[in-house]
Amino acid sequence: QVRLEESGGGSVQAGGSLGLSCTTSRDILGLVAMGWFRQTPGKERELVATVSSGGSTTYGDSVKGRFTISRDTNKITVYLQMNSLRPEDTAVYYCNVRGFANRRQYDDWGQGTQVTVSS
Repeated sequence: QVRLEESGGGSVQAGGSLGLSCTTSRDILGLVAMGWFRQTPGKERELVATVSSGGSTTYGDSVKGRFTISRDTNKITVYLQMNSLRPEDTAVYYCNVRGFANRRQYDDWGQGTQVTVSS
């Protein structure tokens, strides 16, 4: 059974920092990208940041310059460092892992972790 373990998040005041991490039980081979998305009630899930197996990163416009995504050397854990947090960053953050296994594409999602930024 595939496992996707998220940790981190919580509550912080505006201007503060938080970190998220996500570890997948998927094999390194076949991993295409790992990343984070977020969602607030009534809105669509939006991109926060992703990192590809090759190390390329992509950020949502609203977090550029404030958030940093990274991965560990074995490539199955991804980290999101969130600095200069704003109230509008409040959301449920979901880890996402994409790749191929047994010749089939997979698109795994974590259970979500709450991030709350107070003004």
